Amino acid sequence: MNEQQDRKNPFFLPYNTPHDVAPFDRIRLEDFEEAMLEGIRRDDEQIEKLINNPEKPTFDNTIISVDDEKDGNGYYDLLSRVSGVFFNLLSAETNDEMDALAQKMSPILTKHANDIRLNERLFERIKYVHRHHRKLTPEEKMLLDNCYDGFVRSGALLDAAGKERLRQLTEEASMLGLQFSQNLLKENKAFTLHITDEAQLDGLPDTAREAAVQAAKEQGKEGWVFTLDFPSYSPFMTYSTQRELRRQMYMAKNTECIHDNTENNLEICKRLINLRREMAQLLGYKTYADYVLKHRMAGNVRSVYKLLNDLISAYKPTARKEVKAIEKMAQKLEGKDFRLEPWDFSYYSHKLQLEKYNIDAEMLRPYFELSKVIDGVFGLANRLYGITFRENKDIPVYHPDVKAYEVFDKDGEYLAVFYADFHPRQGKQGGAWMTEYQGQWMERIDTKKPFAPDNCRNVRPHVSVVMNLTKPTAEKPALLTLGEVETFLHEFGHSLHGMFANTRFESLSGTNVWWDFVELPSQFMENFAVEKEFLRTFAFHYETGEPLPDELIDRIVRSRNFNVAYACMRQVSFGLLDMAYYTKKDAFTDDIIPFEKKAWEKAMVTEQLPDTCMTVQFSHIMAGGYAAGYYSYKWAEVLDADAFAVFKKEGIFNQATAQRFRDNILSKGGTENPMTLYKRFKGSEPTIDALLKRNGIKR
Repeated sequence: MNEQQDRKNPFFLPYNTPHDVAPFDRIRLEDFEEAMLEGIRRDDEQIEKLINNPEKPTFDNTIISVDDEKDGNGYYDLLSRVSGVFFNLLSAETNDEMDALAQKMSPILTKHANDIRLNERLFERIKYVHRHHRKLTPEEKMLLDNCYDGFVRSGALLDAAGKERLRQLTEEASMLGLQFSQNLLKENKAFTLHITDEAQLDGLPDTAREAAVQAAKEQGKEGWVFTLDFPSYSPFMTYSTQRELRRQMYMAKNTECIHDNTENNLEICKRLINLRREMAQLLGYKTYADYVLKHRMAGNVRSVYKLLNDLISAYKPTARKEVKAIEKMAQKLEGKDFRLEPWDFSYYSHKLQLEKYNIDAEMLRPYFELSKVIDGVFGLANRLYGITFRENKDIPVYHPDVKAYEVFDKDGEYLAVFYADFHPRQGKQGGAWMTEYQGQWMERIDTKKPFAPDNCRNVRPHVSVVMNLTKPTAEKPALLTLGEVETFLHEFGHSLHGMFANTRFESLSGTNVWWDFVELPSQFMENFAVEKEFLRTFAFHYETGEPLPDELIDRIVRSRNFNVAYACMRQVSFGLLDMAYYTKKDAFTDDIIPFEKKAWEKAMVTEQLPDTCMTVQFSHIMAGGYAAGYYSYKWAEVLDADAFAVFKKEGIFNQATAQRFRDNILSKGGTENPMTLYKRFKGSEPTIDALLKRNGIKR
């Protein structure tokens, strides 16, 4: 028997890996489809058992069965295991074959999800339990409500024609969301700026030049190659004196997916907007935003617009002054007739920052060597929560860039597996995100006995952060900007939310919370980036070992609010654009580009170019789950500033305060209303005052 015939699909076998992590080193492309189809078959088998159960429906024999999708032997969770691996790799390490498989399997998986949610006999059991159930704990009640409401919001109350139409809409939306992401990745990777004349590198720091040499070598070219990946694009736009090349880079970035080619996303976006509107209206909502906001802290469209408009009122006057100051700086250097264009903004903004604070990203890079930043971030978690990280090279990873760590709690008990994937590469989406390969839940040891503390095992999570940070070069290790350190802290905050999860049900654990609450733990961690006590723990020059000078730290702190109002208006503009699309009551027939310009005009403080477009690359609201929810970043910023003010008052490393944050927010997942959890941590509801004070808008 040859090896191929003898080989078994690793998804069908015990993993036999540390902490039962995914066996990336044994998984082949052909394993995914086979395992997904078998997972669907097993799901269907379990659903049949459930709906044919002659016993009266109860919380335990119906709701837990629907939520857990596990039978104690890992039998019923095959589909979630294999899908989790596949779709995470589709974002972090894809190729043409995986893209093609995703196109093939997505409609099959969407149909399967619809088959469950639209199963009338299954819903009848759930509905019965929703009306007749034993006394439940708050977490059990949340699970029941989520389960019932999830079925209703997925069409369970529709008639046959409505259910069939909803199937069509969701399957088409799933395919288009996938196509949107694949088009964006292809467009992003297709563009390179290839420079062979060294004079055209004028102004660029050594780190950018060295990275460009390496990028050229990877493509088999001489000279220097710059890409649209953030670690390449951002330094070029900030430091290059070559205005025409900056224009080329800017236009390449801001015209992705609007060209006359197969990667054009304009019609895909229009269709996605209309599909979501029709889905919401089919389910009885006026707009898709009304549908989404029912399960958000904001609650309704009016509250979202109030937040966005309040921010415009508070920040726009300052933002205009910030832009005016940059224009003056440009005219001071180039002459009073100079006209500032979008590809000039970062360049002259940097010049002004240097003049005002004598600081820029390149000054700080030597002090932010990646391995030391990792030590600093892990050390911060240890100082706050007592947890420790230990790299384990026996844990398989899906790419050599990825590091895998075991995480241990303050009592030495195993807490989680943590993967960190740091650098950009060909098959990886841009941006940064946190994800899971396994969530946390309490598993009954003996499934024939009821749930009890002595009859359960706390299954710990496997979490991952995926980023696109500056790569090491032949000459230097990976040296980060302060902004990249903040990105690391942000995603690490999400990972703490996952790692500290301590709930009974997986669907309520970790980051399974309302989306305008999920950014609180991540944005909260960003606050530490400019705290002197934190910087002193890891910011040492990578060559000399000298600590980051106090005087430089003081300049960082003083410059913290440089262009903060402009940045706020940029985020608000994205929120306005998102809401403009998803508050549509009628069919969306406008041309995307002019609609976009008008939608966010109220927050704009710089001139817009008519031939650029954000919507077609706005993954958050088109393919990333933030449709009608992008305001969440600003909503959560109010929360994170308010929460960090508590730490500032009680001590930024105060372990009692940190424990309260962990116990009431990080470990509770979605088991209770987010405002209830927040008030339990702080003692009162948040206000916008802390954010306005932090940003220097209010004294």
